[in-house]
Amino acid sequence: MNTQQKESCPKYFEFFNSVKIISGYKALGNISSELDLLGAKRPIIITDKGVSKAGLIDHVVDSFGGTPVTIGALYDDTPIDSSNVAVNEIAGIYRQQECDSIIAVGGGSVIDTAKGVNIVISEETDDLMKFTGNNRLSKPMKPFIVIPTTAGTGSEVTMAAVIANPAQNVKMQFTSPLILPKVAVLDPVMTMSMPAKITAATAMDALTHAVEAYIGPQKNPVSDAFAFSAIELIKDNIISATKNGGDKDVRLAMANASLLAGVSFSNSMVGIVHALAHATGGLCHVPHGVANAILLPHGLEFYIRKSPETAGRIGKLLRFFIAPEDYAKVPIHERTKSTITAIRDINSNLNQLCGLPLTLTQAGVTKDKLESIAKAALNDGAIAFCPVEVSYEEALEVLQAAY
Repeated sequence: MNTQQKESCPKYFEFFNSVKIISGYKALGNISSELDLLGAKRPIIITDKGVSKAGLIDHVVDSFGGTPVTIGALYDDTPIDSSNVAVNEIAGIYRQQECDSIIAVGGGSVIDTAKGVNIVISEETDDLMKFTGNNRLSKPMKPFIVIPTTAGTGSEVTMAAVIANPAQNVKMQFTSPLILPKVAVLDPVMTMSMPAKITAATAMDALTHAVEAYIGPQKNPVSDAFAFSAIELIKDNIISATKNGGDKDVRLAMANASLLAGVSFSNSMVGIVHALAHATGGLCHVPHGVANAILLPHGLEFYIRKSPETAGRIGKLLRFFIAPEDYAKVPIHERTKSTITAIRDINSNLNQLCGLPLTLTQAGVTKDKLESIAKAALNDGAIAFCPVEVSYEEALEVLQAAY
C-alpha cells in the first residue's frame, strides 16, 4: 500500500476558538483582573470533592486576596458524571447568592457541569434538556473562567458539554460556540497532585483527541497545526509526567498539550475511537482516558483496512513519535504500522509505570457487553465524523480486537 500522499488544502473550512488562554507559572494571579475585564466580581466556584480535598481550591481563593472579588458561593459536590440534577442545584445557588460569574476548577465533569449551569442561568430556564443538540442557544452567556486540574479533556477550549439525565439513563450533548469559556487559566500547580494513573489516562485522552482530529474529514490546516503541536508535546512529556508528577515544567507542557488538542478536535471533531470509548464508559463505567488508550491502536488499524487516504495520514504522524533521522529511514509503506507500534509502545510503558490497562478485559469489561457497546457507539455523535462509514459488525470487530 502506498501511503505517501500529498496533503491537499480543503476548498473550504471554518475554524473558531474565542477563549483567552493564560498559561504559565503563577497564572492564577491573573484571575481577579480577568474577572474585572469581564465586569464581574462575585463568582460561584464549581468544583468536586477530590479537588477540594487536595487543597487546590485554596490556590484559587488565595489569588483573590487584596482584590475586589468576593466569592459568592463555593460548590464542591459535582458528581463524577455531570448531571442535569447537579446543574439545576448549582443554578439555584447561583441565583440565591446573586453571583455574576462562574469559575470551574476541575476536570471534564466539573467543566461540563459549569457549562450546563451557564446555559440554565443565561437562558433563564429551569430545564437544561430543552437545549440539547447543536446550536440551540441564543443568549449571551455569563462571564466564565475555567481552571483545569487534569491534562486531558481539553474542555476548557471546547464548545461542547456532555451531561447525563439520570432519570432517563442517557447522556446528552450540548454544542454551541456560546458555551466556550471566556478565559482558560493553565497553572502547573493545579495538576501537580494528579496520581500517576490519572496522569497517564488523561494524557492518552489528549493524544487521542489530537490524532483523531488530524485524520478526520473536517481537518484543516489550522486544526492540524494545533494537533501536531499537541502530539509532539505529549510524546515528549507523557512518560516523564507519569514518572515524576512533581516536575512543574512537564506538568505545564502536558496542560498546554491538552489545551492544544482540545482546540483541534473542537473544530475537526473525533471518530470511531471516541464513539466506542463513550459507549464503553457509559455501559461499563470505564474512565474515558483509559478507554481511549485501549481503543486508539485498534481504531487506527480499522482505518488502515478501510481507507488508503486515512492510512496515509496516520503514517505521516510517525514523524512526531521518532527522531527525524529515523523517520527518513522507515520505508513509506511501513510508516502507518510504525505509528501504531509507537502508540502501543507508549501504552506498554504506561502500563508498566502505573498499571494503565492495555485491554478491555483488564479494564473490567466483560465479553457479553461488547455487542451493546457496538450498538451504542453507532448512535454516538462522534461516529458521524469518522473518515469512513462504520457498520455494527466493524465496530464489534474493533472491540473484539481490543478485548
